[in-house]
Amino acid sequence: MTAVDPDRHVDERVARKVAEQARETRWKHPSFGRELFLGHFRLDLIHPHPSGSADDRERGEKFLGELREYCETIDGARIERDALIPDEVLVGLKRLGAFGMKIKPEYGGLGLSQVYYNRALMLVGSVNPALGAMLSAHQSIGVPQPLAMFGTDEQKAEYLPRCAAGEISAFLLTEPDVGSDPARLGTTATPVDGGYVLNGVKLWTTNGVVADLLVVMAQVPGKGITAFVVEGDSPGITVENRNEFMGLRGLENGVTRFHEVHVPEANRIGKEGAGLKIALTTLNTGRLSLPALCAGAAKWCLKIAREWSSERVQWGLPVGKHEAIAGKVAFIAATAYALEAVLDLSSELADAGGHDIRIEAALAKLYGSEMAWLVADELVQLRGGRGYETAESMARRGERGVPAEQLLRDLRINRIFEGSTEIMHLLIAREAVDAHLAVAGDIIDPEADGRAKARAVARAGGFYAKWLPTLVVGRGQVPKAYGEFGPLATHLRFVERSSRKLARHTFYAMSRWQGRMERKQRFLARVVDIGAELFAISASCVKAAADGDRAVELADAFAKQSRVRVDELFERLWTNADESDVVLARHVLEGRFTWLEEGVLDPSTPGPWIADSTHHASTAENVHRPTPRP
Repeated sequence: MTAVDPDRHVDERVARKVAEQARETRWKHPSFGRELFLGHFRLDLIHPHPSGSADDRERGEKFLGELREYCETIDGARIERDALIPDEVLVGLKRLGAFGMKIKPEYGGLGLSQVYYNRALMLVGSVNPALGAMLSAHQSIGVPQPLAMFGTDEQKAEYLPRCAAGEISAFLLTEPDVGSDPARLGTTATPVDGGYVLNGVKLWTTNGVVADLLVVMAQVPGKGITAFVVEGDSPGITVENRNEFMGLRGLENGVTRFHEVHVPEANRIGKEGAGLKIALTTLNTGRLSLPALCAGAAKWCLKIAREWSSERVQWGLPVGKHEAIAGKVAFIAATAYALEAVLDLSSELADAGGHDIRIEAALAKLYGSEMAWLVADELVQLRGGRGYETAESMARRGERGVPAEQLLRDLRINRIFEGSTEIMHLLIAREAVDAHLAVAGDIIDPEADGRAKARAVARAGGFYAKWLPTLVVGRGQVPKAYGEFGPLATHLRFVERSSRKLARHTFYAMSRWQGRMERKQRFLARVVDIGAELFAISASCVKAAADGDRAVELADAFAKQSRVRVDELFERLWTNADESDVVLARHVLEGRFTWLEEGVLDPSTPGPWIADSTHHASTAENVHRPTPRP
């Protein structure tokens, strides 16, 4: 890993090198998503739909029954009203073992499969999304996941039982001036006798306000970003602020300062310099928890849309029978099915092993967060004024308190959490064009010498001579292909044809722009969005084949809606305003149009855009709040 001095300026090339070195560059196992972007529709990798073992199902269903019974006693409206998860709720979840859902039984956990862990998050998140976010942050990116994958036997024995018993963990990577560019990470871990001394500030530490254990990413001078397990009550740690947000009002998210915090060497996870790779690898599967919450939200939206559209009458008919509203109901129903299909397929592949799901998990996060937001927005519109009104206000005047506006606020963060939509587009695009860069890297590398470029040209010629002919014809052009899917076969033929078409467009773009392609971020985003839609159609059809006749209409409707979006995205690959938009944005940043801002007042409070994160002792009150044990 390239070591970066956090005190010096990091240029674009160094930042890219740090991120690239943290990637998993090998593809040890097959990937449906990777093949899809290469123009190969490998239906055999996902059909028949994978399913877990009988033991997994029995254990999972038993826990879901217990969890549902407990969740029915939780007052989600109280969490929203008080902006706090009550201690008694946390104690109840701890007693159930909810903080150890993904931890193996030998460490005191429940050992749930990814599928049932997701279903549990759906259930808890439907009571209040802040509950789902807390459990997810604790287990998907907090201490349990990186230790399960990279920890020593001693670390697992020390910390996993504590996490399973309900000691809450948090993941600390982001800093006030560092988001998706980890090369500029400012928190340091200076080696001393027997360990390290941490100094720095971490921002948006989900669970950080109540965490007993922390996963902290810090720069070891000369070695690079390194991961540590840190006790939350260590001397020198101050939680300086509990952050408040548009939604997820119960979220325990804060600002944490480290000043001369000693961490034993035994608490380092993996090697020095391996921290960013550990973080990214953890997220490959950890990202599936977020689309679980999104899928659960879409299912609830469907329930409310159905009931309200049948009950509310306008112009002599239930509103759901008017075409304008019927279209919204159909969109919500079809999308809810697709989001669960994408989630289930990705999770089953994760449980089965033998699959590289980095693209599938990233697509599930991207697609789930974007589409769930649209679903919630349509529900608010469908509900009219009641969609904008708070549940508490409606209840006070004697109506059913439906928290549609709360859900819209709560879901908005998912397009930013764990990689914003824009970053997810770039991350997936990088993986999608990996095969091209592997053979053409030195051709477009300005630092490569003539001999390296010549070798790269030879490699590229051999690769494309074999690959391009596979994009000309395929099963999607055979009228009766995929006939076992009945009426859904036409959609799978569309996916096969579109997969090859997408690969051809990607090749053309690589040929046209070469090294400049990485800057064509809006083009790459559309490529990824097409792939996400094709993945969602595939998942829906495969799930419907497993679910039987009851689901065919849902999968068919979703595929028809999705195909319209795919066609539009293909058109916009080359017909768009990207170039003029870039020019306009540059002129805006140069200040040419400040006159357009006249006539309004700025209500923002004074202060710097980014808070000071220099290393010093804290002067703030410590708002860390330990939670009670069961």
